[in-house]
Amino acid sequence: MPELDTRRLEDVSSNSSPIYTLFDAEVTDDLRPDHLQRLASGVLGAVRVRGFGSAEMCAEIMKALDEHPLGAYDAEVVYPPVAKLGPAAYDYYGARELNQDYWHSAEESAAVRRTLLGGTDPLDHAVERFRSAWPGPVTPATCQGRPLFAGMIREISTGMKMHWDEIVRELPGALDTEPICQLAFNWYLSMPEGGGDTWVYRRRWSPADEQFRDGYGWAEDMVADEPVAAVRPEAGDAIVFDPRNYHLVRASEGEGRRISLSFFLGVTGQGRLLYWS
Repeated sequence: MPELDTRRLEDVSSNSSPIYTLFDAEVTDDLRPDHLQRLASGVLGAVRVRGFGSAEMCAEIMKALDEHPLGAYDAEVVYPPVAKLGPAAYDYYGARELNQDYWHSAEESAAVRRTLLGGTDPLDHAVERFRSAWPGPVTPATCQGRPLFAGMIREISTGMKMHWDEIVRELPGALDTEPICQLAFNWYLSMPEGGGDTWVYRRRWSPADEQFRDGYGWAEDMVADEPVAAVRPEAGDAIVFDPRNYHLVRASEGEGRRISLSFFLGVTGQGRLLYWS
């Protein structure tokens, strides 16, 4: 049975007509369609799926990663630095297109990742979990008929500034089929002793927010009074949330690495679930 935070049902209305915030984190052992539907509709802040991958599976991937140094986002754009394997569509927003460099990096990175789990691809495990949970087709997002890269592996130790992600707003026209909503998925292969939690705020970007811009992110003071869903996973767990909401990652504390396999999900008007990084 899922663990529910009773604050979800707190009446926050200022008069006799009830209004419920419905923006907290839910913990579950089984990812279900209603989790994704409630995230997409904005009445759930985040879902933590315990044991998304076994301890043995995560340990094998981590051991294999020791033989493959990670690259990084452009430090002039994303600072503090974030190490990663694989291209993100975000890397190419400045170019306004997914160019040949993107496709070359996608091919090389996927080839490396396909060796990390006993010669198999950990992305396949993640996608199959969503195929089991979603009632419609689950397929890669495409650009001009070509499947986008998905399944980036990232190490975030010093945290990430508060930001948001929405490909249809940041790179319009990139996807052949634009989703009506976007979700973010992170499967944690390793976690540090402390810190490393994800905070998701019940607020989306508006043009007036640009006055609070801080490099690639935004100042946290802007959301000081907003409802927030804070989640700290354990190794093997996964988190799903709506990245169109402002969100951040707290810095790691103590020993251990914070490494995750991540991709975005998009629900289309036809009920398909797309995935890409």
